[in-house]
Amino acid sequence: MLLPYYKPDVIEAGCDEAGRGCLAGSVYAAAVILPPDYHNDLLNDSKQLTAKQRYALREEIERDAVAWALGIVTAQEIDEMNILRASITAMHRAIDGLKIRPQHLIIDGNRFLPYTDTKQGKEKKIPYATVVKGDGKYLSIAAASVLAKTYRDDYMKDLHKEFPFYGWDHNAGYPTKEHRKGIEIHGTTPHHRMTFNLTGAVQLELPFA
Repeated sequence: MLLPYYKPDVIEAGCDEAGRGCLAGSVYAAAVILPPDYHNDLLNDSKQLTAKQRYALREEIERDAVAWALGIVTAQEIDEMNILRASITAMHRAIDGLKIRPQHLIIDGNRFLPYTDTKQGKEKKIPYATVVKGDGKYLSIAAASVLAKTYRDDYMKDLHKEFPFYGWDHNAGYPTKEHRKGIEIHGTTPHHRMTFNLTGAVQLELPFA
């Protein structure tokens, strides 16, 4: 059973991203604030759920959440700032969009940069904790995982209609053989991440820079 919070008695937002390891498309992130007594037996890391379960949960999360928001960083921005910083920027943008200001953040993974809240008339850094595999440990991170994943999947399916040669309607831009074969035959699109190794060599994680 996933835990309801990391830090008690504060307004806590969980954050996660989707699409970090893809060769194409934007990175999507979500931030979610759940009610303090929230309970959902089905909610889990989005990777452990079927597509049908994820979309059903998305409706429940959006209905039940105190606040939720998405943040997006485009492929062009990823090429400019590197994927690690882009993932964090997407989470910052999601937090920006929350209609309720959080007092604490829990972030999936082990890397983050401090978030400064400027929405209430003065700058204030919001305390945070990073949690490795947090989407399988905390409800709000799992909820963010579901939202980021489903909205990004919708976006990639829409792109597939314009660029049908890469299998984006089912591989979501990840580096499958089909995707790389499409690049070999048809070349790249404006949505490909040109700083990634699109030909199949290992893509090293980039440091902060």
